[in-house]
Amino acid sequence: MKIESYSFGKITISGKTYTSDVIIYPDSVDPSWWRDEGHMLSIKDLQAVLAAKPETLVVGSGYYGMMRVPGETKSFLLSSGIEVRIEQTSRAVELYNDLSGKNRNVIAALHLTC
Repeated sequence: MKIESYSFGKITISGKTYTSDVIIYPDSVDPSWWRDEGHMLSIKDLQAVLAAKPETLVVGSGYYGMMRVPGETKSFLLSSGIEVRIEQTSRAVELYNDLSGKNRNVIAALHLTC
């Protein structure tokens, strides 16, 4: 999967445009991802990601970086053997494209607004 473009509230992945938050897996996109607490990322919000067992999780914290990732979420992911990279979404898009282009097992969870 390749992210072709991103702007506030809109992302194009492998030729398809989405206007809601997404999780990008190596072979699919989940366009219905939402968190229990809109601007807070919890372990519960990442159950499908945990089941997929990525090497790296790239988290896009939003256009302005408003989505927070608490320490306990980061710690749980790290203890599960998942490297966590948290960036504002525009930078997360670049990072995801770079890592996935190197044949790494990477998943991206991207907040598209705020």
